[in-house]
Amino acid sequence: MMKNNSLKEIGEQLEGADSLVIFPHVLMDGDAMGSAVALCRVLRGMGKEAWILLEDKIPDYLMFLDKGFCTYDKEKVAAPDICLCIDCGDTERFKKRVDVFQKGKSRICVDHHPTSDPFVEYNHINTEASATGEIVYDLILEMGWPIEKEAAEAIFTAITTDTGNFQYSNTTKRSHEITADLYDYSGDFSKISVEIYQNEDLSKFRLESKIIDTAEVFAKGKGIIACVTQKMLEEAGARMEETEGMVAKLRSVKGVQIAVLIKENDTGEMKVAMRAKEEGNVAKIAGKYNGGGHIKAAGCTIYDSMENVRKLMIKEVSRQFGY
Repeated sequence: MMKNNSLKEIGEQLEGADSLVIFPHVLMDGDAMGSAVALCRVLRGMGKEAWILLEDKIPDYLMFLDKGFCTYDKEKVAAPDICLCIDCGDTERFKKRVDVFQKGKSRICVDHHPTSDPFVEYNHINTEASATGEIVYDLILEMGWPIEKEAAEAIFTAITTDTGNFQYSNTTKRSHEITADLYDYSGDFSKISVEIYQNEDLSKFRLESKIIDTAEVFAKGKGIIACVTQKMLEEAGARMEETEGMVAKLRSVKGVQIAVLIKENDTGEMKVAMRAKEEGNVAKIAGKYNGGGHIKAAGCTIYDSMENVRKLMIKEVSRQFGY
C-alpha cells in the first residue's frame, strides 16, 4: 500500500508544478465539481496552467461553477506536470480519461471516501472529512494560499451538497466551521443555494414521479428500492444527472433505513446508488460488487439485467436486517 501523504506534501508538489490537469469522477456531484473548481481557481491564481478535464456533461445545477475552468479537450495540456484525481479513489471513475491521467509526470489523489486506498505517487485520503471540499479548504489553509470569492463558493457547494445541506449524518462541527469561515470571502451564499436547490426543470419532476411509481418497500419497511431506465428518461424528457438527490428522497420515507436506486445507463450497465439512515452499512454492500463510498452513502456498478440487480439488492439489504 502506498503512503498517505500530508497536506503539506501534496501542497509542495502542486507549488512545484507549472501545468496541472484535475480529474473529477464521472457523473459529477457537487463535491467533485466544487472541489475541482476551487482547486483550479486557486492554482490559476498562483500563475499555474490548470484545467479540469471532463468526459460527461456538467449537471445543470452546477453549471454556474464553471467560469472557463473545464475542458473536454484531452490535448489541452500536452504533457502535464501533475494529474490530480479528486473525490475518487480509482481510475474506474474516469475511464475515458485514464490515458491522459497516466501522462502526468506526477499523479496525485485527493479523496475522502473510506474505500479509497492510496494508488498513485502522492495521495491524501481523509475519511474524517464530510466532503473533499473540506480537504481542499484545509490544503489551502495549510499552504497559506489566498482564497477569493469563486473558490469560496465552490468549496461551499462541495460541502453543502455532500452533507445534504447539512442534514446528513456525515455533517460535523468542522463542516460548519469551514462554512462559517467561507462567509469571510463571499458574504452571502443564498444565491448559490438557489442555484443548487431551487432551480429544477419540470422534466426532473416528471422523472421523479416515474421513479416513485417503481418504488417497493421491503424488509418490514426498513428497505426501499426503485429504478430508472433509459425508457423512463426518454418519456420524461430528462437526463440521468437529474436523478441526483433522488435516492436521498427515497431514504426520507418514514421507517426506511436503507434506500436503493438502480440506474440503467446508456450502455446497459446498472449503476446502484445506496443511502442509509441510522442503521445499515451500504459501503459493505457496495464493496462486494467492486464499488465504494461511505457507510451511509455508497454505490457500485453491476453488469446484469435490471430485474436481477433489483432482486440482488433486495436480498443484500434484507440480509443487513437479518431477513
